[in-house]
Amino acid sequence: MLSHFLFSVHVNLFTFFYHTHALISFVHISTSTCLVFFSINMPILEFEPSISSVTASPASTRPQVNARMENSTVHAEPPGSINNKNNHTSDSRVSNQNHSVPSKLPFLRQSLRPITLKFEDLAYSINLQSGEDHCFTSLESNRTRSVLSGVSGVVRPGELLAMLGPSGSGKTTLLTALGGRLPGKISGTITYDSQPFSSSVKRKIGFVTQDDVLYPHLTVLETLTYAAMLRLPKSLTHEDKAEQAELIITELGLTRCRNSIVGGPLVRGVSGGERKRVSIGQELLVNPSLLLLDEPTSGLDSTTALRLMAMLKGLARGGRSVVTTIHQPSSKLYWMFDKVVVLSDGCPIYSGQAGRVMEYLASIGFVPGFSLMNPADFLLDLASGVALCTNPDDHQQYNHGTPDCQEDRDSVKSFLISSYKKTLHPLIKDDIHKHNHDTTRASRGPQSSKSCDNKWTTSWWTQFKVLFKRGLRERRHESYSGLRIFQVMSVAILSGLLWWHSDTSHLQDQVGLLFFFSIFWGFYPLSNAIFTFPQERPMLIRERSSSMYRLSSYYFSRMAGDLPMELVLPTIFVTVTYWMGGLKPSLVTFVLTVLIILFNVLVSQGLGLALGAILKDLKQATTLSSVIMLVFLLAGGYYIQQIPPFISWLKYISFSHYCYKLLLEVQYSENEVYYCGTGIHCRVFDFPGIKYLGMGHLWWDVAALGVMLVGYRLLAYVALRMSKSH
Repeated sequence: MLSHFLFSVHVNLFTFFYHTHALISFVHISTSTCLVFFSINMPILEFEPSISSVTASPASTRPQVNARMENSTVHAEPPGSINNKNNHTSDSRVSNQNHSVPSKLPFLRQSLRPITLKFEDLAYSINLQSGEDHCFTSLESNRTRSVLSGVSGVVRPGELLAMLGPSGSGKTTLLTALGGRLPGKISGTITYDSQPFSSSVKRKIGFVTQDDVLYPHLTVLETLTYAAMLRLPKSLTHEDKAEQAELIITELGLTRCRNSIVGGPLVRGVSGGERKRVSIGQELLVNPSLLLLDEPTSGLDSTTALRLMAMLKGLARGGRSVVTTIHQPSSKLYWMFDKVVVLSDGCPIYSGQAGRVMEYLASIGFVPGFSLMNPADFLLDLASGVALCTNPDDHQQYNHGTPDCQEDRDSVKSFLISSYKKTLHPLIKDDIHKHNHDTTRASRGPQSSKSCDNKWTTSWWTQFKVLFKRGLRERRHESYSGLRIFQVMSVAILSGLLWWHSDTSHLQDQVGLLFFFSIFWGFYPLSNAIFTFPQERPMLIRERSSSMYRLSSYYFSRMAGDLPMELVLPTIFVTVTYWMGGLKPSLVTFVLTVLIILFNVLVSQGLGLALGAILKDLKQATTLSSVIMLVFLLAGGYYIQQIPPFISWLKYISFSHYCYKLLLEVQYSENEVYYCGTGIHCRVFDFPGIKYLGMGHLWWDVAALGVMLVGYRLLAYVALRMSKSH
């Protein structure tokens, strides 16, 4: 019994000191500054270490990565802790893994495949429009501008790399290029485990844009659930995908606001930090091996930014490669970075370990004026070409903001760039090519069949159903808003009162009411549909660039979702105005009138969608739609009956003209008469305003509207397909 008790005490003490050592190593961030940022109350994704092979950095030992996740929770281990443990500790850890509870979602154990990102001598230029202001003088440089020039670096699993630089230095362009989303030709090489960019690599990359592009009326839970339905593989059930969305909410600390709407500029919702975490959560759903973030702390206070960066640090420690751009980090944020890349006008002035940047700058003659100066501030000053006096006792120059010994900015930038090329660039190239052989051999192992290169993780029908449900839930607030209902109902009641119980003795008035039907329900849907694609374009670009769904599934779900949204109000409008206006009291005639109006609504809506998809600019689309509706109004056949032959063709492209003719043909029969004078009856079709239209071609008019219905919507789809934004 005593030996058993002593053995138990020995095991417990060993476990206590083991976890204490791991915690102390994780809290220690740098040799110069010890930042205990884990005291912040923020749930962090933890990763379980393993003795699986991950290439170690030459400067420091990198954490070992295990693709297995227990209960969808990841456990982190600090760098350098693995090699310091003896074999007995490693064997104990392996034994604990064997007895761990497996994840409920099998794909979580498979998707975490470490990626080593390498980029070498990246260069990118853009064409400038004529007359644009710039600082170049030669004729050739007036036409193009270099955005990136000779940028190189390495990001290995477990590392957090930050890109620093003033505004316009090329940080976002570099990040977009690393994510495979930059249009145009990029010189240089970008490899992911020695492999080029492909659809299989794309599925392992998470990209978070600077602006949080989210649907404002969806809740946090709905946003992540719909994203899970679209992005997670079809081998998982609906319940598994919903469970994964719940786990992401828990891990990111969004439980408190899970049922709150996301909100936006015009809708009050969750806070900025919570909205940013929702954007990150959408990318974490696919368990990415490489996570790219564009200024995630922009617009956040220092405490929220610190919590967010601590979460990213935990993600990196779990075996992910994390790359982020950041504008002006605090000193606490800076010491969380493993590596930094500093850009100045697209050219690198430093690339390497974050803790060695001050040592490097001091070696080339740049020392900050303050002994406790934030390294990020000093780097941004140098990247902007501002080099202050190096005398720590002379603080007057900082107080007045006009240092006496400030060097020329262009010369400072040139010196930093040349120093980088001479000193750091050869070392970085050696680091890039040092482990190419091992990485290539390791990358060939897990690849199996070509089935993994399938671009889409879900079927077309699944994408259609999910997008249809999401569209209905998001647009119901807009389609059935109080303002729109008031607008339609007020016009319906007012027009019903103006044409109150009219009869065929006032044929001109009834004809005017039918023409008002065709014009109002031609212009109203057109003006609303113009805003559809320009407003949804940012969301469409973000989701399409992540290969969440096919463009065809999005388009057809959008068209199907418009039917219940856009056809209810016209039906109510016609129902109210038809009977108040005293039109033909026949149920068949009423139903046909409603169907013609709904047909006209769909055609005019298709024209609005096409204009919005082609022009993209709302001002141009709105102006052009007003001109088109004015032409259709005048050529509809009500105001002008004797149109000159050289311009009479306009009525054949006017859907209002065909709708107006169909309404007249179903409202009046061929032999119907009206009182045209004292004791005189005349045929309705002989009325001058009706006779001119050429009645008796009902099915030709229906066919013309059908061609327009299909043609406009096909034109809108082709415009979206050909758009360079995808």
